[in-house]
Order: sequence, then structure tokens, then C-alpha cells
Amino acid sequence: MNKILSFSKARKSKARTDQEKHAKENRIKFGRSKAEKQLSKAKAKKLSKKIDDHKID
Repeated sequence: MNKILSFSKARKSKARTDQEKHAKENRIKFGRSKAEKQLSKAKAKKLSKKIDDHKID
């Protein structure tokens, strides 16, 4: 005998797996490590200071 399938549970389960797949893609696409974020922040700060030091009052 076959197992009884609840359509609402199957639909919710599929939605969860689709959402997790989308989240995984976004983590790969947009995620950066803390070290990478700090490095880019430090580079921007250094560049900003260099520009400010070369301004003529």
C-alpha cells in the first residue's frame, strides 16, 4: 500500500527547500567574511585620508 501524501505538507516542504536553495545562492553571491569587510573598510579609509592630505586649503 502506498503512503498517504498530504499536499499542504508537500507544498510547504518544497517551498522550504526552494527558499534554502535561494539563500545558499545569496550567501555565495553576497557573503563576505569579516576579514574581507575590514580590509575593504581599511582601504577606503586610507584612500580617503590620502585624498584629504593632498587637498589645498
